[in-house]
Amino acid sequence: MIQPMSYIAQRRVEEKERRRAEILDAAEALYAKDGWDMVTVDQVARGARLSRALVYVYFKDREDILSAIGERAMGLLRDRFVAASATQSLGMDKIEAIGRAYMQYAFEFTHYFDFCSKFNARPMAADAGSHDLACQAAGEEAIAVVVQAIEFGIRDGSVRPDIGDPMMHAVTLWSFTHGLAQLAMAKADDMARLGIAVPDLSRYGLGLLRFMTENPKAAAAGPRG
Repeated sequence: MIQPMSYIAQRRVEEKERRRAEILDAAEALYAKDGWDMVTVDQVARGARLSRALVYVYFKDREDILSAIGERAMGLLRDRFVAASATQSLGMDKIEAIGRAYMQYAFEFTHYFDFCSKFNARPMAADAGSHDLACQAAGEEAIAVVVQAIEFGIRDGSVRPDIGDPMMHAVTLWSFTHGLAQLAMAKADDMARLGIAVPDLSRYGLGLLRFMTENPKAAAAGPRG
């Protein structure tokens, strides 16, 4: 018979989880303030006010810390997609809401968006750790939300029936939106000299993606409900 965990053992588990979260919070704050390259074990230990040796008790190296931050980043992105999709009843509106949520995520959590860019740019290692695998799983769950919205829109008639493979279209939409966010963040001053404000670029870009995806008959019929 398995005995329930003792009070002392439970406290030890809770203390370990709390300490690990504190280290990760310090690493994330460092990432948000100074960028990817400044997240080192020494800097994280200093930020958490812990010894370097103690940080190594919880994380095997710098990459492990960054991947743990990434697990948070990808998990939040997935949750934002789910929440955005749930606010709309039509598939096409779900897709647009997800796109807007991604743009907001990119500007609200710039270090998370930076991690997503770096994570998606490199192949998954054969010996990937648990955090990298969790990042991959959360990313796949996020894209699945977009696929579901497209399929929903095909069924309700708001998405064009000749859109093709929903997964292919979902990945294409994600790629376009990611590039739009990167451009808006990196080239805001250059665009301003061209007379283009970032909010206007975002609206135009998402509107163009809607134009590409929406069923022309549904668009001609106007808003439903």
